[in-house]
Amino acid sequence: MQFAIIVLENKQEFAARTDSAKGPEYMGAYAAYSAALAQAGVARGGAGLMPPETATTIKIRGGRRDVKDGPFIDSKEQIGGFFLIEAPDMEAALQWAERCPAAALSGVEVRPLLPPPPGR
Repeated sequence: MQFAIIVLENKQEFAARTDSAKGPEYMGAYAAYSAALAQAGVARGGAGLMPPETATTIKIRGGRRDVKDGPFIDSKEQIGGFFLIEAPDMEAALQWAERCPAAALSGVEVRPLLPPPPGR
């Protein structure tokens, strides 16, 4: 079964990525986590995302496209990235999620992936 481990980050955590003093340790923790997932053979993909202010939101209303710069969601935490893993069940996925550096900071959300459509 596949799961998404969704990394939540606040403004300070996004800023730590590029901070000359904090960045190496902050990003190094994610590199080590990625390596652990790969070494265990559970990694299936994933990516970090650029900060929320780089987002563009699109909605179709009344048949017209409405595009806005920046994130649509106004919250303390935003999605900073995700890891896709293969695990036998939710408990196993949670055990991997608790090792994610974000679990000790803003948090981590774990979601099962939808199964592929029939015939795929």
